[in-house]
Amino acid sequence: MSPEPAYQHGTPSQTGILLINLGTPAAPTAEALRPYLKQFLSNPRVVEMPRWLWWPILNGIILNTRPKESARKYAQVWMPQGSPLKVHTERQTRLLLDFLQERIQPVPVVEYAMSIGSPSVAEVLRRMQQQGCERILVLPLYPQYAASSTASAFDGVFAELEKMRNAPAIRTVKHYHDHPGYIAALAQNVRDYWLRVDGGGRPDKLVMSFHGVPRFTLDQGDPYHCECQKTGRLLAEALELNVDQYQICFQSRFGKTEWLRPYTTETLEQLGQQHTRRVDVVCPGFVSDCLETLEEIAMEGKALFVQAGGHEFHYIPCLNERTDWIEALADIALSNLQGWLGLEQAKEELAGSRQRALQLGAKE
Repeated sequence: MSPEPAYQHGTPSQTGILLINLGTPAAPTAEALRPYLKQFLSNPRVVEMPRWLWWPILNGIILNTRPKESARKYAQVWMPQGSPLKVHTERQTRLLLDFLQERIQPVPVVEYAMSIGSPSVAEVLRRMQQQGCERILVLPLYPQYAASSTASAFDGVFAELEKMRNAPAIRTVKHYHDHPGYIAALAQNVRDYWLRVDGGGRPDKLVMSFHGVPRFTLDQGDPYHCECQKTGRLLAEALELNVDQYQICFQSRFGKTEWLRPYTTETLEQLGQQHTRRVDVVCPGFVSDCLETLEEIAMEGKALFVQAGGHEFHYIPCLNERTDWIEALADIALSNLQGWLGLEQAKEELAGSRQRALQLGAKE
């Protein structure tokens, strides 16, 4: 086990909120993509294949071909400050802390970590431990639960707890796919976009594209598909759309196995072939814009739709730093922190404990 931070009598215990996102390479280069992809695709939660079968494919083929192509795609969306996913996650973390500072005392510690890459879950958990966090709420930035994303984030946290002698108390947020604040923020984001680009005009079809997972995960009990469907239905109801005005589909298919259907690529191609006048695409499962939204949808998806015969294509950005989303995120966190905040009595007890410790000879 790793050495623990030195204990000092009278040090107030802290409550922490740890946001976790997937992660990003350090740079849009093949050299940076190779270790990132290896860590990501080595996770048995992500690729559920026997190691003896998957390992030669990963190390012999994928890691020798995919980094260069992925780097080219990342380069198209890279921001001056870095990867879009990391930039938005950093901003969300700061805004969440600012929001909480104005409303509650004592203010919890708010940090973020990445399941893949930097800052790692291990380093951030240690930093929170050094800040006195004895209670940590783990809040993955995945609205819909999937074993490959949410559970993988939990795995990273609990793997680090195994190495700690004085482990903090942990609570986890499994999902918030139907949280009223999250749905309201999604709906208002779409409305604001429609108002901004067309004075409130609506598309012929609103495509709601969620990240895909292999079809067999649904058969084996993963609730992800059902939670995506519920998010889509609630968003459509908030926007007052009928069933012919929107389509739920799934993107980012990888490999030859069947994934959740309908596929976003096939949906956009079909809408193009039907010469649909206008299609808007929103990605409710992503709270931050990233490679999958900015390149795969806004660029590749648009090209596919137009080349197939479609006319007008719009990508609606993710929630990113919207105030209503940060407020919803704060509400999700606070509802899961009940009993851990409002520590005035605990502070009084701590002061009394410190005084008794000093009387018994403890050092300042």
